[in-house]
Amino acid sequence: MEASPAALGFRLPAEWESHEATWIAWPHNVTDWPGRFAPIPWVYSEFARKITPGEIVRIIVDSQAHENRARRVLSRAGVDLSRVEFFRFPTDRGWTRDSGPIFLKRPASPSIPQIQETSAAAPQCSSEVAVIRFRFNAWAKYPEWRNDDALPEQAAQALNLRVFQAKAGNRDLVLEGGSIDTNGQGTLLSTEECLLDTKVQARNPDLSQQDLETALRDNLGVSNILWLGRGIAGDDTHGHVDDLCRFVNSKTAVLCHEDNSNDANYLPLEENRERLEGMHLEDGSRIEIVPLPMPAPLYFDGQRLPASYANFYISNAAVLVPTFNDPNDRIALGTLAELFPSRVVVGIHAVDLVWGLGTVHCLTQQQPAMP
Repeated sequence: MEASPAALGFRLPAEWESHEATWIAWPHNVTDWPGRFAPIPWVYSEFARKITPGEIVRIIVDSQAHENRARRVLSRAGVDLSRVEFFRFPTDRGWTRDSGPIFLKRPASPSIPQIQETSAAAPQCSSEVAVIRFRFNAWAKYPEWRNDDALPEQAAQALNLRVFQAKAGNRDLVLEGGSIDTNGQGTLLSTEECLLDTKVQARNPDLSQQDLETALRDNLGVSNILWLGRGIAGDDTHGHVDDLCRFVNSKTAVLCHEDNSNDANYLPLEENRERLEGMHLEDGSRIEIVPLPMPAPLYFDGQRLPASYANFYISNAAVLVPTFNDPNDRIALGTLAELFPSRVVVGIHAVDLVWGLGTVHCLTQQQPAMP
């Protein structure tokens, strides 16, 4: 059996650590944005325009024709195509945070023990960046997932990176990237609603909380797992933490706050604030909590949409923040600008994007730079 990533010194880095690249999957599934697909490629081009000054953007496309369409949009939007790389992998949908490769890294250190791998099929690779391959089952909700489930291994093969198969005991572990957030020092945030619910959109229904925590430690190199309660109203994923609470440095997290006591989000967010106030980081210190406002509720065809400023993405050059033509856009951008003084904080218009039931963070995935 191959040693676990944690035993080999690998860990899940924080999003603000240096990136080699950002991965996105160019949109093609019109059912994700029914009736509102036309502006979505232009929103993607804005991602690329803001990210490429600081890192490569790696774009997954289905075909040469799909790549050609993407190139035309990116070129017209003024994106530097020398900073863009295309990878041709079939996809079901475009939510790269959840189905794409999740990357681990370890520092180059002679002190890391060389553990003998007895499996003849185990890859022998000296890379300090690796892919942890969780299984993806379309949020335990949708039938189309097989192409997306194959993405981590395809990306790893294209980059010649080592792949770890995420396990809980002898079982494959199902997990989406949007369900977790880390400070890069050993603390990981998630929600009970998403990962511990065994009845609604259950990812790993046969695993106990203890089993799951052990698996998270082994596969992600974390030591301190913190459980919030419920996610926000309208969240199609059943409680992803990246719409709710995010680390912005190793000691500080932003947590969404709802002022309207009649809103469906008011009580869950208050309960999560009380939980977070009583929690500690891996070193025993308390978390500094910064409130992040919520936009006014957005609906489309009577459906509540998961509009949240917490779904921002931290790239090398900029922090991309979803905005919703709301008075609180300015407050959210100002709050995050104070927390990221060395990066440009920019708004990404997300009123059309959120009709797909996700925004900026849901569509991006960072690849860490080599230590």
